[in-house]
Amino acid sequence: MKKIIINHSLSLILSLFIFVGCDDANFLKEKPETFYTIDNIFSTSEQVDQALIACYSHIRSMFIFNDDKITFQAFAGGNGTDMFDVASIRRESSFNDYGIITPSHDVFYINYSHWYQLISKANLALYGAELPQIIWANEEDKAYAIAQARFFRAFCYRNLGELYGGVPIVEEIYTTPRYDFVRTTRVETYQYAIDEMEDILNDLPETTAVAGRLVRGVAQHNLCQLYLDKGVALEEEGNSSDAQIAYQKAVSYGDILINGSVYSLMTERFGSRKNEHPDYYYANTENNQVPERLYSAAGYPLEGNVYWDLFQEGNQDYQLENTEAIWVIQVDYTAYKTEDGDSRLGYSRNYGPVYRDPLSAHLNGQLEDVGGRGIAVVIPTMYTRDVIYEGKWENDMRNSEAVFRRTFLGNVESSEYFGKPVPWDVIYKEGESLDAVNTAVSQCFPVSCKIATDKYTGVNDGENRSNLFRDEYMIRLPETILLRAEAKMRMGDTGGAASDINLLRARAKCGYMVQASDVNVDLILDERARELVYEERRWNTLLRMGGTVAVDRIKKYAYWEDPRATLNKNFNLWPIPQVVIDTNKDVIMQQNPGWQ
Repeated sequence: MKKIIINHSLSLILSLFIFVGCDDANFLKEKPETFYTIDNIFSTSEQVDQALIACYSHIRSMFIFNDDKITFQAFAGGNGTDMFDVASIRRESSFNDYGIITPSHDVFYINYSHWYQLISKANLALYGAELPQIIWANEEDKAYAIAQARFFRAFCYRNLGELYGGVPIVEEIYTTPRYDFVRTTRVETYQYAIDEMEDILNDLPETTAVAGRLVRGVAQHNLCQLYLDKGVALEEEGNSSDAQIAYQKAVSYGDILINGSVYSLMTERFGSRKNEHPDYYYANTENNQVPERLYSAAGYPLEGNVYWDLFQEGNQDYQLENTEAIWVIQVDYTAYKTEDGDSRLGYSRNYGPVYRDPLSAHLNGQLEDVGGRGIAVVIPTMYTRDVIYEGKWENDMRNSEAVFRRTFLGNVESSEYFGKPVPWDVIYKEGESLDAVNTAVSQCFPVSCKIATDKYTGVNDGENRSNLFRDEYMIRLPETILLRAEAKMRMGDTGGAASDINLLRARAKCGYMVQASDVNVDLILDERARELVYEERRWNTLLRMGGTVAVDRIKKYAYWEDPRATLNKNFNLWPIPQVVIDTNKDVIMQQNPGWQ
């Protein structure tokens, strides 16, 4: 009926054109009451702040792994590296078959495009902040707004430099198409970001009352990383003397944060669950949680610890006395329910294992005991789940049952393992067909407290254990410590690097403390995996290392055999997306080595 009414209305309008004379030219001429341009869209400082909030929102959209953001986050997080891959049921989403990975692959363009979208938003905020009609409460507010926008832009170029090398620097808003962008070098890209961040340091506050807003420590951490990046790139160019100067600057910025700021490692239990331990029901239904069927009641208690506390809901923000939180993305359940559908961490679903299908005889369901409603979009490689904790590395709080749970009690009453740990050779279907083993091993794995919980928010409102509703770290102090350790290693100070790494290992109550003789690139990468699993951007880390580090690690630790068969080139940069090269028709844009 609605379509008929619309059609009749259209007929009436057309008949009026036919029977009522009019001046067609004047009739069709648009006379908008309001016409927005970049010059009049901003009229208040609050509107400029909304443009900045759009930048924060874009960061969250990029880095939080929700179902509709898979293409960016899965690969930024490390799909296809030494740390993560895909389950057997998702081989079509694999990112390590170099027989089909070319510069035209969507992953390269979508990532590249996301960074330039954020640059555009930052440039718009900068433009608005400088408009003469904008009245600011004081000069400090204006300076802080500008500093935030410049940080976002510099942050983009740090990431672009790590992933793609030299890229075009865009500092203004263009109202007409351009096809003549020129690439900088990788060093120049890093230097641009360094200059921007150093210029805004004094305009960023040391702390803020508002959680999630940028503070000085965020820029200082990025400067530590940028100078490290620059040093590696200079060494690649054969400029060892300037590289050493860059490494020293990285150490200096690390020193500020680690030794002389408001930040420190959390070493004692804290926060919303500091007097609790994780526990799970097995063999329960939604409405029938039987107390005697708790892990603790069955004789398998889990002991909470400070590292577990770091990832419990309500514990992430510096404003809540988490002194190692430098930059935290904000997630809010109430906002999610009312108006903000992106305010969630889709980690249990996308990172979580699938026990119900390959192991339904012993472990089944989608409840807390099996890690929630996982579908294994991205899985940890054997390196991530086992290799980094083998031998002397096993005794580590980050490998404890509370943090990285390896004990799963059988929850199927007919199973011989009901209420008892299901052995991993049973979980992995050892001795069965290759397909059965591949399915089980790729879909079933230990569950990190970073991607699942024993207490899901929203269950009573109909949530299905797919999402977590805690804030998410962008930067924790441990990453700064690992960056400083790497810079020291590259300066030849392996003793100093070992001491830095042991700051984290002491907090984790590890049984083995590293020695100077242990320190090399592989140790740095292993310790990053232990401390920052599900947090760091592993592609950035591997590519910025230079040389053949990325290729070597992928070949060695990839879950599937694809790269060992097809990765026959060396690269430490992703390719410039082919569509970018093709569109930039007025200036030839060279492709990165290994991808021509």
